Amino acid sequence: MRRSHDAILVLNAGSSSIKLSVFAERVGELALELRGEVEGLYTAPRFLAHDPAGRVVAEKSWGGTTLGHDGAVDYLSDFLKHHLADHRLVAVGHRVVHGGLEYTAPVRVDAATLKALERFIPLAPLHQPHNLAPIALLRERTPELPQVACFDTSFHRTNPDIAQRFALPAELHDAGVQRYGFHGLSYEYIASELPRMDAKAASAKTIVLHLGNGSSMCAMEAGRSMATTMGFTAADGLPMGTRCGAVDPGVILYLMDEHKMDARAIERLIYSESGLLGISGISSDMRTLLASAEPSARLAIDVYVYRIGRELGSLAAALGGLDSIVFTGGIGENAPAIRERVCHDAAWLGIELDAAANLRGRPRITAGPSRVSAWVIPTNEELMIARHTQDVLGRK
Repeated sequence: MRRSHDAILVLNAGSSSIKLSVFAERVGELALELRGEVEGLYTAPRFLAHDPAGRVVAEKSWGGTTLGHDGAVDYLSDFLKHHLADHRLVAVGHRVVHGGLEYTAPVRVDAATLKALERFIPLAPLHQPHNLAPIALLRERTPELPQVACFDTSFHRTNPDIAQRFALPAELHDAGVQRYGFHGLSYEYIASELPRMDAKAASAKTIVLHLGNGSSMCAMEAGRSMATTMGFTAADGLPMGTRCGAVDPGVILYLMDEHKMDARAIERLIYSESGLLGISGISSDMRTLLASAEPSARLAIDVYVYRIGRELGSLAAALGGLDSIVFTGGIGENAPAIRERVCHDAAWLGIELDAAANLRGRPRITAGPSRVSAWVIPTNEELMIARHTQDVLGRK
């Protein structure tokens, strides 16, 4: 008989941080017990953890001593043993950016699966190695602990073939050069929540705007992904905090020929030096840009909003109509000024913003007569991963 204090750990490992969430299994639900993050793994590591009410329950810094992923996993394992002594850790769920064409659903990780997922590192070189590092470490240290990989690409496998193709030779498409799409766990969570908000919208044509340091949009029909702005990599589509978004491939050739930039220099440019940071020259943080009076900050915001509007029209065309839009992600949930501008520019689609509701960030932010409804729904990728982990291991 399963005990109420069994718990699932969710890990989201990036290049310089590891985020964790702990969910206790209770009858019919997963209850958040703890959130935390070790950041600055290779510079000045710092750990901070909060309880569900947001109170700090643990804090630690290592000064100038680097931890790396190995050290962070070891520290977190020890921390959880002591802090969650009355819980029994039964599984770990991981966010893995790329599942390729092979992994269309979450999967329990064994040695063969881990090896297969390593093949996708060239498709997501800045994400995949770090996503997989804690999985490999935990397999070495606690091989008996079940681990489940949940993929950001899986949700978009319902896109029709025509939406996944580039206009490149067929042999390249067959070799995997195609549109994958990302942020799938976020979109899947929104698709699961929208029926509670508006059953009509959930069964119709919806565009979800996941706006944050990484930004993308997804066109959904009856909760299924039909098209999305990110493509072969997570650098495509909208401008982001430091990523350029869609760019003419001829620009890359020009930079190689005329500026003598190699692949690694171009990689740094499009992933780390562009987007809001590149345009503004100030910051990649939307909060900083909104508070700035500098013309370059306003320009970065203008470009961001303009591109959202362009993609909104494109995705509405892909759906053949539009019934609702949903804002989520750090910017989508917390920047009413961006939501207002996006909705104002999309008035032609039938969106009538309720200014007061938008400022309060209420779930529905459009006026009653609005033909297309607009919503603010906080995403919860960690809960989605915990749910998938339960499903894969048959713990429900």
